[in-house]
Amino acid sequence: MSEVLVEDLVAYFYKALDQLKEIWDFIGIPEDQKLQRLKVVSKHVQGLLDMMIEEEKNLKEGILKKIDLNREEQNILLKELKLEPVLEVKDITFLELEKNLQTQIKELKRKKKERIKEQKLLQEQDQKLCEILQVLPYNLDSDSVLSTEELNQFRNHLAALEKTKASRWETFVSTKKQILLYMEDLDHTPETNFERDVVYKEEETFCLSLENITALKNLLLQLEIKKAETEAACEGLLSQIRELWEWLYISVQEREALAMLMTGSKTKIRKVLQSELDRLEKLKVENMKKMIEEIRVELALYWEKCFYSQQEKEAFTHYCEEDYSETLLQFHDAEIVKLKQYYEKHKELFEGVQKWEKNWKLFLEFERKTSDPSRFMNRGGNLLKEEKQRSKFQKTLSKLEKELKAQIEMWEKEYSKAFVVNGQKFTEYVMEQWESFHLKKDKEKMQRQLKKNQQTGAELHSTRFKTICKKQELGPNALGKACKGNKT
Repeated sequence: MSEVLVEDLVAYFYKALDQLKEIWDFIGIPEDQKLQRLKVVSKHVQGLLDMMIEEEKNLKEGILKKIDLNREEQNILLKELKLEPVLEVKDITFLELEKNLQTQIKELKRKKKERIKEQKLLQEQDQKLCEILQVLPYNLDSDSVLSTEELNQFRNHLAALEKTKASRWETFVSTKKQILLYMEDLDHTPETNFERDVVYKEEETFCLSLENITALKNLLLQLEIKKAETEAACEGLLSQIRELWEWLYISVQEREALAMLMTGSKTKIRKVLQSELDRLEKLKVENMKKMIEEIRVELALYWEKCFYSQQEKEAFTHYCEEDYSETLLQFHDAEIVKLKQYYEKHKELFEGVQKWEKNWKLFLEFERKTSDPSRFMNRGGNLLKEEKQRSKFQKTLSKLEKELKAQIEMWEKEYSKAFVVNGQKFTEYVMEQWESFHLKKDKEKMQRQLKKNQQTGAELHSTRFKTICKKQELGPNALGKACKGNKT
């Protein structure tokens, strides 16, 4: 088409020249003037073409400049969006290239706008979460545009913060609930600004910083400790009250009256118990003598259970004092506590000794019964049963003595002192009991033998006396006959 247009333009130019020439010939313009006029036409046409060429050159340069500017803008957008360079399509005109670049730039600007918008929303979310969690904002250059990968990383970061927020919120809600229960149970009024924020402030406005969560847990721990201390104090007070109830013989009605008052918070219960203890302590002072005497009864009981010697008993010199004061009661309290601890510490050993003594008494009682001569009146194997029973007692005692001896040796080795029963070493005490038993048996045997011998002598004397009397009654002849008979 361009070639046809050029041919038409050339044909038109020649036709125009021919028309001009005809006009000039008709007018009669000389040849030299015709030449001048042709020069003017040529110059005019050349100037028009030069002007048109210049305009088209400017258009070309403008297009090339736009292409360069578009490429530069495209590269800047690609760099900002962190995208790979776009490969240009080959074998296209500059106008098509310019159009493609403008289209691509438009698309890149759209993407940049969307990314900036999303980035701004993510930054706003990050700011809110950072304020709630009291953490540093996401490390981000506010002037840069995030790439797709960086946006994903930012989203993942926010998701982690949301998860942390949810976890801390759950911790906050559950911990606050426990704190409120403890405060109510302890009649605890919020004292610090932090405690007031926890109790009175709207939950949604509570700062879920790690520091606050830690402080929240510490507050809960303090309340737990305080509750445990209060409960322990209540148990201690109640234990003292029960002891004083027993010592003061407090009636069941009075005890039940206290139970009716033990409602409400732990602090209130503690105050009730303290008030009751104070009342009982006052009564205790008023009943000091009675209480000291009761402790002395208990002391005597434990002295017996611990096999104290008279010297060990007398070591507690306050036992016989009659100045019934608080100090004297404290001495007695301390002594009974020490004695109870001593007994509990060596309870197994003392119980073993008690068991031996119990069996020893049973054995002695059995021996006493078997020493009764009337038992021979009841035949049918009783002697055999007695012997079996005696053997059983002796085996039991022997076994107990052996076990106690081993325990005592271990005890004496551990405490580096002798284990005494009633002021005497247990082994010596046992040997002494056996010796005493055997001596008594021997003495009884000798007494029975002596009695038997006396009975035999009396019977012989009686027989002789009867014989003499009989001889006297019969006379001389009878005696002779008797002798004769005897001889026969």
